Amino acid sequence: MALQLTDEWDKVFPKSDKVNHRKVSFKNHFGIELAADLYEPKEKSGELPAIAISGPYGAVKEQSSGLYAQTLAERGFLTLAFDPSFTGESGGETRYMTSPDLNVEDYQAAVDYLSNLEVVDPDKIAIIGICGWGGMALQTACLETRIKAVIASTMYDMTRVAGNGYFDADDNKEARKNARIAINNQRTEDYKNGAYKLAGGVVDPVPEDAPQFLKDYHAYYKTPRGYHKRSLNSNGGWAIQTNGALANTRILTYANEIDMPVLIIHGEKAHSRYNSETSFDRITGETKTKGITPEPYTGVYPVGSTKIGNKELYIVEDASHVDLYDNLDKIPFDKIETFLKENLEV
Repeated sequence: MALQLTDEWDKVFPKSDKVNHRKVSFKNHFGIELAADLYEPKEKSGELPAIAISGPYGAVKEQSSGLYAQTLAERGFLTLAFDPSFTGESGGETRYMTSPDLNVEDYQAAVDYLSNLEVVDPDKIAIIGICGWGGMALQTACLETRIKAVIASTMYDMTRVAGNGYFDADDNKEARKNARIAINNQRTEDYKNGAYKLAGGVVDPVPEDAPQFLKDYHAYYKTPRGYHKRSLNSNGGWAIQTNGALANTRILTYANEIDMPVLIIHGEKAHSRYNSETSFDRITGETKTKGITPEPYTGVYPVGSTKIGNKELYIVEDASHVDLYDNLDKIPFDKIETFLKENLEV
């Protein structure tokens, strides 16, 4: 079935007059066709360095990943913001499902596509993941040898959250067993009903006593600032039973074997900061986060840059999780540009 790609500009950010934009598509090795926005600097010469971008988890390319892509295209990169399998304008049935191996394959398929564009230098490709896709970008770096650098921005390890709960609050056998029972009971109901029940997107309206990070999510996904009609988080959310695939897998097993340069970016005030700092420890072999519980979590690494070899953690002062979705005063694009140009040898 052919993809139905929207011709009109329907992003949540203004269109730049410094880049050329077009819709493209490509298939992963499961045969699922992925929809993407390709951004190319208007002023260019020769082969270009290229970046594949996705995220946040449950968002679409018209949201944060597109903003990152367009901004970096303004800075001289060819960029590709894609909708993951089963979401947005991409193909795949059943809708609104996810799985870590599929997420990694989507990144690798994007690299397949970029590597075969005449305008791209295949030796100068990087990937960026935002939010839950930050974790998947790092997981891709454990496997994918064609990319020369990886960036995770305001990352989540979604497999850790699925298995342990937010802030590791459900990191025990009983809680995991109860979660499995609920998911498997839902499978029975879904089969009987012939439809997959959705978990619901971001809570709306958000209760007054809700944690600040839920209010931040609402301020992005449920208001004109970031709402998009194809975004799972803005609407009905993921299929409930897909959480089983995340809970049954744990990514970053081989994180300490990532050889390429890594930049992990997180906000100082982000509730999710523990994901980036513990992942940085896993990648570098450090143990600063060992034994520290995620809530309350105020961070063990300083604001600014911490470098160990070719791995860097960058904590953005006074930034929340969602600030790094679209706040141009907080997203460190100068840092990102410098990191990419240095490591892609631009």
